[in-house]
Amino acid sequence: MKFKLVALSVALLATSGAFAQNTDTLAKIKASGTINLGVRDSSALSYTLGNGKYVGFHTEMAERIIDDLGKNIGKPLTVNHVLVTSQNRVPLVQNGTVDIECGSTTNNAARAKDVTFAYNTYMEVVRMAVKTSSGIKDLKDLNGKTVSTTTGTTSVQILRRNERAQGIDFKEVTGKDHADSFLLLEAGRADAFVMDASILAANIAKSKNPKDFAIVGPELSIEPIACMVRKDDPKFLKAVNDSIARQVKDGSLAKLYDKWMVQPVPPNNVSLNMPLSDATKTAWANLNNKPAEDFVKK
Repeated sequence: MKFKLVALSVALLATSGAFAQNTDTLAKIKASGTINLGVRDSSALSYTLGNGKYVGFHTEMAERIIDDLGKNIGKPLTVNHVLVTSQNRVPLVQNGTVDIECGSTTNNAARAKDVTFAYNTYMEVVRMAVKTSSGIKDLKDLNGKTVSTTTGTTSVQILRRNERAQGIDFKEVTGKDHADSFLLLEAGRADAFVMDASILAANIAKSKNPKDFAIVGPELSIEPIACMVRKDDPKFLKAVNDSIARQVKDGSLAKLYDKWMVQPVPPNNVSLNMPLSDATKTAWANLNNKPAEDFVKK
C-alpha cells in the first residue's frame, strides 16, 4: 500500500460529482489502483504529524481496511490522503472526491440522509476542556463565560440542550478546525472548549504545557463515531464492514486502540490516557451502524 497526499482543487470538487452518481467504488478503485481516504488534522482518532503524514487510531484502522480492499480486488492500492474539515467532509464523500472518510464523524440521522455509515468503531462522549487555573469544574461555572467549539460540529447545541445547563448564559466563539478552537482556549479568548473528549485529549497532549489543561464536567452525550462512504454502494459498504469485523474478531483493532489511545503517541510522546470504554467494547461486540439518536438517554 502506497501513500500520497492529495491537494484538493476547485476543479476536482466540481468534476467529481458526476462520478458519485453512477460509479461503484470497488470498480473505480480497481480500475485506478488508488483510493481517496478522508483524514483529519487535529482529532485524536486522525491527525497529522506534518509533511503529509497522517496517523491515529481511525487512520491506521482505515489503512488496514484499504489493505483488505486491495486483497478483495486482487491488487494493492495507493492511498491518497485527503484532508477534510467538519464543514466539507460530508459533501466530499457525497460527490466522490473522498471514497471513504475515517476521521471523527458522529453517525447521526441528519448525516445519514447524505452518506452511509459503516459499523460504529468508537463511542465518544462530549465534555469540556478548561485551563486548570480557571476554577471551572462544572456546567454552572460557565455562566458569564466564553465557550469555544468548531464550525460544523454540534457540541455547543448539545451543551445548550443539557438540563444542567438551563439558565446558564455564555458566549460562543468558533474555530475553523479543532486546533483553532483549542487555540482560542489556550490564548485566553475562550474559557472552555466543548468537544468530543478524545479531541480534547489529543489537543491537550499536543499543547506546549499539557498540565495546564484539564477535561472536566459531566458527559454531555454519548455518540457513535464511524467511517463514511457514499450512499447506495452496498458492495463497497459490505467490504468495509467485513474488514472492520475481521479486525475486531482477530483482536487487531483492540491492539490498535491501545497503541493510539493508551500508549504514548507522537509527536510529544504523551499518552491520551483513554482506556477502552465499556460503550466501545459493546459496540465492537454487537457491530452495527445505529445513529446517535438511538443512544439518547430517555
